[in-house]
Amino acid sequence: MAVADESLDELLGRIRACRVCATQPLRQPLPHPPNPVLRVSSVARLLIAGQAPGIRVHLTGLPFNDRSGDRLREWLGIDRATFYDENRIAIAAMSFCFPGHDKGGGDLPPRRECRSYWHDLLFERLSGVETVLAIGRHAQDYHLARLGLAPRGSVGETVARWRDYASFRPKVFPLPHPSWRNTGWLKRHPWFEAELLPQLRAEVARLVG
Repeated sequence: MAVADESLDELLGRIRACRVCATQPLRQPLPHPPNPVLRVSSVARLLIAGQAPGIRVHLTGLPFNDRSGDRLREWLGIDRATFYDENRIAIAAMSFCFPGHDKGGGDLPPRRECRSYWHDLLFERLSGVETVLAIGRHAQDYHLARLGLAPRGSVGETVARWRDYASFRPKVFPLPHPSWRNTGWLKRHPWFEAELLPQLRAEVARLVG
């Protein structure tokens, strides 16, 4: 079957079998066996687009299965069962595989191969998505570009302009990463909790019931 006529299930099968980062990498090969992690369906109306899986997600195969996920679910006002219901929430990061650690022990940026090979094909097939939660710079760059837009300034400045992206389809909520390393940023920007989160929770409730 031609790629243009490929169903979502067929595309997901190819993504989950992908070994490009190990066999034909754009830069250095992936430092461990690939394990693409994503959860999507054709009926989900909400998409969570993060950066890349961490090591715990790599080992368990479950996105946001860590403390960052706990904070994200708190932001959204939903429980784990709702969060992992593929029929209500799609989860597809900018890198489907854990990219590895840098020399300082932090996570490397998302692999470019996922965006080059898979993202346009995938999101063309998720036409039911009404709202995208774009977490971090890489997700914001990609999903705003799909609307013909571009982030302006830092991640924090893009998040501060969240109202500017509310009238598009799909609507984009730019968010900082829910890592506990960002606690200081959240304290310095009380508008995030006071103004953005209530609107975010109302939108999530509308979409996932």
